[in-house]
Amino acid sequence: MDTIAMIINKDKNKLKFPRGFLWGAATSSHQVEGGTKNQWSEWEKENANKLVKLAEAKWQDWQKNKFPEMFNPQNYISGQACDHYNRYEEDFNIAKELGHNVHRFSIEWSRVEPEEGKFDEKEIEHYRNVIKALRERGMEPFVTLWHWTNPLWLEEKGGCESKKFSFYFSRYAKFVAENLKDDVKFWITINEPTSVIASAYMQNSWPPQKKSLIAAWKLYRSFARAHIEAYKAIHSVSKKSKVGFANILHSFKSYHKITWMDDVSIFFARYFTNRRMLNLTHGYNDFLTVQYYFHNRFKFPRKIRLNDKPVNDLNWEMYPHGIYRILKHLKQHKLPIYITENGLADAGDSKREKFIKDHLKWIHKAISEGVDVRGYFYWSLLDNFEWDKGFWPRFGLVEINYDTLERKIRPSAWKYAEICKSNELKYDY
Repeated sequence: MDTIAMIINKDKNKLKFPRGFLWGAATSSHQVEGGTKNQWSEWEKENANKLVKLAEAKWQDWQKNKFPEMFNPQNYISGQACDHYNRYEEDFNIAKELGHNVHRFSIEWSRVEPEEGKFDEKEIEHYRNVIKALRERGMEPFVTLWHWTNPLWLEEKGGCESKKFSFYFSRYAKFVAENLKDDVKFWITINEPTSVIASAYMQNSWPPQKKSLIAAWKLYRSFARAHIEAYKAIHSVSKKSKVGFANILHSFKSYHKITWMDDVSIFFARYFTNRRMLNLTHGYNDFLTVQYYFHNRFKFPRKIRLNDKPVNDLNWEMYPHGIYRILKHLKQHKLPIYITENGLADAGDSKREKFIKDHLKWIHKAISEGVDVRGYFYWSLLDNFEWDKGFWPRFGLVEINYDTLERKIRPSAWKYAEICKSNELKYDY
């Protein structure tokens, strides 16, 4: 990495990033490939009508008016998604045109191991071709092994709660690594384990919809064991591999300027959201990741929302300064850091350019203060299937017409492309 001095530019309106910085975007298999069959795809079919009814109570009037598709049951069934499984070369051509030199994607476990212990050579060959297509276009692949979906056979055995989850997962990880080790350097084992714990076991909104504090508590260790065993398995196959897990990290702020009560709420929220998985996997990460979307304001005993703050289409507050505070805290671990997800739902593309630039400005400030950040992945390359919300939230640099599957590059994507190609951020505010 360059020294701090090397990223300082004489023009104060230009922020130069370190030489070799990685610029790109991310996707996940279930959200873009189409044609998947796993516990999520089956849950969608069973719950589509229920999700329509929940939308009426969950979302505000301005969101309902703007996105009436949330009241169509088909919105909640992933189906063909973006057909990225068949159109990945077309999508990677777009990424190359946008100046990306890295791409994060996930391998669909249910394709590779559709039956317990039986691996599909045709599907691993497909992902080998995906990686080859990235390499041919000058993009470094970051491969995620688990992005929330389980094969049906695993779900029948208890899914992530199974006592053998770490065994099943590490066996799968080793098989994939053995087959792809020559072309993949960066591996992400599991994606956002705390999101699954919160949404499936605390809020009861994701499969398996098992609201249980005991199960939630146990899952921290289950995911940590799975990551550690996969880490060991991948390194047993390839010493050159770099392995981490994708960690969603929240920003926290108290409502009152001085109050110990708000601070107590923040302490527990920060521990279970940001710190516990890092603690449990200490010593088994070659790099750290940041997936940043949420800024939480606490007024004891719970989170609150301030109506005068800017929000995206999902009504999530946009708070770029939060990523700087997170990065400064991670500096103590003395490991390379990659921003593996950061993005917003913005169907009108009116906020995305500023969102990206504001976050990059704070990321650059962290780098200038000695934080070893080596890459930024916008979420997402494509509009995609956003889990229990379906297709209406639009995160993509590339707009997808779900009727025709036409791809259309958004204006903000070209602005991001200028940053990717020049390795510097220009701003005038």
